[in-house]
Amino acid sequence: MLKFFYNAAPNPMKVALLLEELGLPYEAIPIDTRKGEQFSPEYIKFNPNAKVPCIVDGDVTVFDSNAILLFLAEREGKFLPQKYGSPERSQLLSWLMFIATGIGPYSGQSVHFRHAAPEPKEYALNRYDFEAHRHWQLLEDHLKTSTFMLGEEYSIVDMAFWGWVRMVPYVLGLENAWEKYPQLKRLLDLINARPAAQRAESLKTKHSFKTELDAEARSFLFPQNERLNK
Repeated sequence: MLKFFYNAAPNPMKVALLLEELGLPYEAIPIDTRKGEQFSPEYIKFNPNAKVPCIVDGDVTVFDSNAILLFLAEREGKFLPQKYGSPERSQLLSWLMFIATGIGPYSGQSVHFRHAAPEPKEYALNRYDFEAHRHWQLLEDHLKTSTFMLGEEYSIVDMAFWGWVRMVPYVLGLENAWEKYPQLKRLLDLINARPAAQRAESLKTKHSFKTELDAEARSFLFPQNERLNK
């Protein structure tokens, strides 16, 4: 059976959504990153980058969330345009990589500098907040003329979008985030109504992950800070 190493963060959750949409049987294996489980030798042999998610299916191992989405969708022949070199396929790759290299990193850094970094942080927060807004606005504008990210067809791009868009108010520190980004909320609601999304969300209740951001958790989540103590 396929093994799915996960926690409740945006990137693992998008993979959980695809697994549920495909109806694939899988074993969900929690990796508590605030306890440092991502650095265990047992896990490193599957993902040398020590991040979640990762899947292992027989002799196949794939890490990085968008790589997993693309791999599983291609293997199963679902939720992506089938014709290589087609305009539809080019849009899939473009938007999927936009989320991988833009939405995820800038949203993640916005979260870090808004909620976790010590002062002084004004310059860094301003940079990443600006870029997070810029990237989300591009999706907002795109969705004004498109039901899903690839037009009328639900795809893995929407699943990648779903993983992160649920966090927009927290990412941007806005109570009125959905007033500013109504098209993001429209697509979020559309995906949330799917039974697979509801099953994916329920995965978060099956394991009690550490929530405290104490000294131990900080040492595992932000190991770069050890250099500042020398």
